[in-house]
Amino acid sequence: MTNITAAEVNKLRQTTGAGMMDCKKALVEAEGNFETAIEILRKKGQKVAANRADRDSSEGVAMAKVNDSATRGVVFTLNCETDFVAKNDSYVALAHAMSEIALKHDSLDAVLGADFGGMTVAEKLTEQTGVIGEKIEIGSFKVLEAAFVGSYIHAGNKIATIVGLSANVEGATTAARDVAMQAAAMDPIALDEHGVDAVTIEKEIEIAKDQLRQEGKPEAMLDNIAKGKLNRFFKDNTLVNQDFIKDSKFSVSDYVKSVNTDLKVVGFARVALG
Repeated sequence: MTNITAAEVNKLRQTTGAGMMDCKKALVEAEGNFETAIEILRKKGQKVAANRADRDSSEGVAMAKVNDSATRGVVFTLNCETDFVAKNDSYVALAHAMSEIALKHDSLDAVLGADFGGMTVAEKLTEQTGVIGEKIEIGSFKVLEAAFVGSYIHAGNKIATIVGLSANVEGATTAARDVAMQAAAMDPIALDEHGVDAVTIEKEIEIAKDQLRQEGKPEAMLDNIAKGKLNRFFKDNTLVNQDFIKDSKFSVSDYVKSVNTDLKVVGFARVALG
């Protein structure tokens, strides 16, 4: 039998993150060949991944990353099965490493096919499923480009947001972070009323009319009153129209204008776990 040293086992462990005994067994099976041992561990991961494909992966880490010029940002979730794994430093470090890759791509498929230390991101996820013993996958994935992009990750890494502003002006960093925090806390359904889909609008109008009928309002008045209720819905549920959480005297749009009269929020993206 091939003599496997503790140093070789430790090197494989450091490279793959697999357990000591798993690394030793892989090296023995590979007759000491380091690359073959990595392949054996990856195949083990593939087997574990297949066995856990139907498991719920609602825990994990929500990540937000912005490029150095603050013109492009990405948010995504790296999902796992338990909060115990999600809080592990090595798991958070993996999410950070993947955020650097995710920032360079426009779609989840492109990210999964990207290189991660000699393997694809998809292969790395499969490998780590084997190492950790839980289903691991990238969940929500969104990209945003704007003249200035800021980000916010809520405490505990459960919610991440990015916000785009119309210009990179003095105060943009603080403004973008404040609005990103707003999006994390208030979970708006759209940037403004123009971003709300027709199905949602029609549904809200019908709900408002039903409520008004129950209140005994005349049918002829329903359309006008329902439109008023719809405007309230837009105020409560679209980002720029919401009351600013740090000072409710302002809407989010007015707050941004207080930083610079020409400044506007032009986009946002939000991902959350659970």
